[in-house]
Amino acid sequence: MILRQILRLSSLFHSAVSIHLRRNIGLSAIVFNKAKELDPVQKLFVDKIREYNTKSKQAGGPVDAGPEFQKDMNESLARLQRAYGEGDLTKFPEFKFEEPKFEETPK
Repeated sequence: MILRQILRLSSLFHSAVSIHLRRNIGLSAIVFNKAKELDPVQKLFVDKIREYNTKSKQAGGPVDAGPEFQKDMNESLARLQRAYGEGDLTKFPEFKFEEPKFEETPK
């Protein structure tokens, strides 16, 4: 009886440790992969993404967007405002949820 409980607990412990080790090995593989030097194509891709990020922060919006893009953007925003009403369509809407009022009924 006691031997069965010990074996059952040891199998549970073994499975928990196995899952924990598998997760840690998976995470450490990602960390070690990031520490290695990237191949030239990956490095070029990452460099271009970083360059675009700095340009977009400096420009305050899309990079290398001409006046035609801005015109199309303004037309689209005007069309959406006509269709859905007023408000700033460039910001995420704020939702306000009220707490429901529950009524207790007598039994």
